[in-house]
Amino acid sequence: MNERRTTPEATPPTTETGPTPPPPADPAAPGTRRPGGRTARTRAAVRDAVLTGLAEHGYPGLTVEYVAEHSGVHKTTLYRRWGNLEGLVADALDLAGEDSWTPPDTGSLEGDLRALARTTADSFADPAAAAAPSAFIAAAFQSERAAEALRAFYTERFSRCEAVVARAVARQELDRGTDAGALVRAVVSPLFLGLFITRELVGTELADQSAAATLAAARAGVFNSPTEST
Repeated sequence: MNERRTTPEATPPTTETGPTPPPPADPAAPGTRRPGGRTARTRAAVRDAVLTGLAEHGYPGLTVEYVAEHSGVHKTTLYRRWGNLEGLVADALDLAGEDSWTPPDTGSLEGDLRALARTTADSFADPAAAAAPSAFIAAAFQSERAAEALRAFYTERFSRCEAVVARAVARQELDRGTDAGALVRAVVSPLFLGLFITRELVGTELADQSAAATLAAARAGVFNSPTEST
């Protein structure tokens, strides 16, 4: 076993990862240090170790011992604070959602949807960067606690994306009764289908197609609430 490392300074997730769980932060990147005391640094170090372990070994191969070795936090502390491996994964996903990411604001609904879809596709374009978020999704099929954390992550992420619809309504591009949640889910759903169900290569072409289809449906009133539409 390698010598245990000391607890590193915390590094938050980047803000350009779209609605997907971000990969481990680069500790050398400027401006990535998470403010806060020792507790925050410890939690972030554990989170990065979990993400790295998921990327390298997947959920079945991740162990508390691995997290202890790569975070510099003793495993007795991990068990005391997080309970077990499921608790570590769930908290890592909670922390991954504490970034400052916001959806694109291009000035038009068409541009916003295209940018959102492309950002999502780009998040999985690099296999190394996609390994951790892909492992999170896989973990949700093996752990109910991980599944709950993943649902909470995407609920919050899609909630942020609803600003795209609010701006479009303000510009009178959409009816005020548009279901924002349904619309933003529709943009990324074909991408996730290709990534995790049919295992296709997802890129700009599919992203643009998904954005265009969602835009056409929105303009046709497909996402309008029957009780709130004008």
